[in-house]
Amino acid sequence: MKKRSEKQQELDNLKSDLAKVSTVILSTFQGITVKDDNKLRRAVQAAGGRYRVVKNTLAEKAGEGTPNEALLKDLSGTNSISYTETDPVSLAKALTKIAKDVPAFQFRAGIVEGRVLSIAEIQQLAALPSKEELISKVMFLLSAPAQRIASVVSAVNRNLAVTVNEAVKADKFGSGSAPVETAQ
Repeated sequence: MKKRSEKQQELDNLKSDLAKVSTVILSTFQGITVKDDNKLRRAVQAAGGRYRVVKNTLAEKAGEGTPNEALLKDLSGTNSISYTETDPVSLAKALTKIAKDVPAFQFRAGIVEGRVLSIAEIQQLAALPSKEELISKVMFLLSAPAQRIASVVSAVNRNLAVTVNEAVKADKFGSGSAPVETAQ
């Protein structure tokens, strides 16, 4: 059995973590195997998040005074939380993949940027492209006009060179019968 000081330390750590994060997903895991639990923890960690099995009273006390208070109030049954400070889409994708593979793992609700999400909204969040994908798409869209401008500008020089070359081949500048004067 944990000492009171250990329980207080655990509460302080969880409260500190919850105060910093923007995304918390509440789930239940009753009946999950150790193998599936390890797979779940690795997937959440790879997505840049943390996964914790929490006692209901600990979660409720840790959530007090944080944006996650509404989510963690009046919990019942076996609960776990996954949370991240970074990309909520990556976390939702990892959890959704596990939920498909492991029927014992089920979503209850979530909070992203202070907004409570239902189970359906968590699955919609998982369907979005990740932060990295969105950044790469924006960078492509920003660079595309510059590439087109560079292509058009270089085409003018290229077209001029081709025209002059064809004119020389067709002897449009004269046959060379007139002497070329050079300045001395």
